[in-house]
Amino acid sequence: MCTYSKIALYLILNMNAVFKYCPLFPQTADWDIYSFHINSTVTSRYATSVISSRVANRHNNPTEILFHVKIPKNAFISKFRMTIDGKIYDGEVRKKEEVQQQYSQAVSQGQSAGLIISVGRTLEHFKTSVTVAAHKKVDFELTYEELLSRRLGKYELLINAQPMQPVKDFRVRCIDLIYTFDTMSEFINLFQMFLLIRLHIIKKKTFLFQAWINFHPTLEQQTQCDGCRESGLNGDMHIFYDVERPESLGEVMVRNGFFAHYFAPSDIPRIPKNVIFIIDESGSMMGKKIQQTQSALLKILDDINEDDYFGLIIFSSRIRLWKPELLPATEDNIEAAKSFVKNLDPNGGTDINSAVLKGVEMINACPREEAASILILLTDGDPTAGVTNRGQIQHNVKAAIGLKFPLYILGFGFDITFEFLQKLSQENGGMARRIYTDSDAALQLQGFYEEVSTPLLTNIRMNYTGVTSITKTSFSRYYDGSEIVVAGEIIRNSSKDFSKLNNVMYQDLNPKEEKHASGLENSLQRVWAFLTVKQLLEKELTAKGKEKEAVRKQVLELSLKYKFVTPLTSMVVTKPQGEDAHVANKPKEDTEEKVLLNPFNNRGKTNKCKVGVLWAVRMSCAQCPVCS
Repeated sequence: MCTYSKIALYLILNMNAVFKYCPLFPQTADWDIYSFHINSTVTSRYATSVISSRVANRHNNPTEILFHVKIPKNAFISKFRMTIDGKIYDGEVRKKEEVQQQYSQAVSQGQSAGLIISVGRTLEHFKTSVTVAAHKKVDFELTYEELLSRRLGKYELLINAQPMQPVKDFRVRCIDLIYTFDTMSEFINLFQMFLLIRLHIIKKKTFLFQAWINFHPTLEQQTQCDGCRESGLNGDMHIFYDVERPESLGEVMVRNGFFAHYFAPSDIPRIPKNVIFIIDESGSMMGKKIQQTQSALLKILDDINEDDYFGLIIFSSRIRLWKPELLPATEDNIEAAKSFVKNLDPNGGTDINSAVLKGVEMINACPREEAASILILLTDGDPTAGVTNRGQIQHNVKAAIGLKFPLYILGFGFDITFEFLQKLSQENGGMARRIYTDSDAALQLQGFYEEVSTPLLTNIRMNYTGVTSITKTSFSRYYDGSEIVVAGEIIRNSSKDFSKLNNVMYQDLNPKEEKHASGLENSLQRVWAFLTVKQLLEKELTAKGKEKEAVRKQVLELSLKYKFVTPLTSMVVTKPQGEDAHVANKPKEDTEEKVLLNPFNNRGKTNKCKVGVLWAVRMSCAQCPVCS
């Protein structure tokens, strides 16, 4: 049984950051956005969000109207629809290779196919356009889905709203939280937006097993901030929440032949850790990067617990050790380590292989049966010294670690092949995360350390009976504030025999059939599908040969069945006859910005908007293209 313990709502709308360029929806008297709605429903941590907009062409000639929105990077697009003159045009999710061939052929013939491939820190861009006859309207509708992850004790739902002009019917119905548990505690709103606090335009409501947050500003309210008279309200809405967990074994939901198990114990003692920080000191780290790294490390060192052991390895073309062995985090040792960190001097190349192997050697030389060992590597460049062959580095590190402890990697900036870092970390039980070279890079580093700073369990294995097609069930670490999610299909006629066992806890938990929310019928099946695709994509990254082909086949089959736009599928945006098709692809993490090649063909159109580089920036209100 669970209850929502708190929901914190942050509206971060940086009004001063609204750029005075051509807006994402051009601000002319010829375009009217009649409505702009975002409806997000969260069921069992699974969020389905629908962005819909009605736009009218008030010009006396046909006009190309642009639909440009941003969605979370973790999400999959699952539906796109346009309605023009009562006729519906649904996007089609198809095999990416087939679509790519058509795209290449269209470009070679001088046509436009508008690949949508831009990516930023937390959001991806979806963009298309359609020609609308004089004095006619078009309805756009985009649906995307995501499984919300728990970090530092909370879930976050991120919604971006950028109509880029005041809208008569502007509504963000976030969240329609379908609350599927038995009771509900106090609903807490925290506002971090001076304008919205004064206007009281956020409404919240709770009833039985549901909760709503409604953001519905009037036209007057949308224009009261600096720079908003023409552009309206634009920015990100962050909803943070957590749930209470009275059952120590977590929460199991069962519905329509599928189950989802959410496991996040907190009432168990922390495990002391052995942690080694492996820090890149090559010449490319000079300047702001090394300063931000030093700032983060100094704060991280203050947060290390007294019963932890730690070490520092600094590398460039050579290896420098703070101490040749791990030492306890006493006050004197922490101060000595800080002095060492303050004297970092970037120069030379990047010998990742030697640095990581040295870290493994140091951890192996400090056996503490009661401790959880962790390696954290921070680098900003590809290997240029020592062993530089990436495949050889992966082989060496994997053989040395032997899955005894995880390797976490932080890639600083975009001067590195991030896919290499992903492979290196995933093969060794960890994960890779990009650190963006913004003013808050030090906070990004500290935030990551917070996530892994408190191990509670090691070598977790979840065992179930009466199930099939199950997601990952073995985990090397469970950290305080996170959550383990397992989903699967229950074998037909064995729902009564379905049970869960766990080798780290001592009691069993009876699964419960949720009956309170009509929205739950298919949500657990989609939780399973989403999680399966995500985990298969991780596996595909490091798989080889026939295994890789088999994994790709599974991903493709599930993506097409559930209409997910994944790295192996594309959304073909169908349009009225005579217009060029647009294609939406799932962007790769290695891409910071992309150029759209002649994304709009303006044959014979009176109004046109030429788009060059679509920048992926971090600010709440993103820079838009320049119109002519």
